[in-house]
Amino acid sequence: MKYMDKKFIEQLKQKLEERRVSIEKELGKFAKKDSNMEGDWDSVFPKFNHGDIEEAADEVEEYTSRLSVEFSLENKLRDIKIALKKIEKGCYGVCEECEKHISKERLKVYPEARTCAKCQK
Repeated sequence: MKYMDKKFIEQLKQKLEERRVSIEKELGKFAKKDSNMEGDWDSVFPKFNHGDIEEAADEVEEYTSRLSVEFSLENKLRDIKIALKKIEKGCYGVCEECEKHISKERLKVYPEARTCAKCQK
């Protein structure tokens, strides 16, 4: 990590931690952590109270649309946790494809980046 100083890495680590908390908070609004599978969240299925059928249909539709949001947030959360582990291990900022350094500019914008801009394409 010679190309990145400690202060820069600490700034990115703080940004990653803030994003992790934010995403977990967002997921917590409509899903619960799966105790059997690390990193997995389960959207809460609506409970029906003998309401009308249209209301039940709306709730099921909302549940269905949340599944894709849940999946997207879980993926972001996974990438953030991977980046934080890489910081701990001292191998943060290295492209998983070509093993070259990921640019500081890319990491500033997207600190959980796992590949350089060239390999991401």
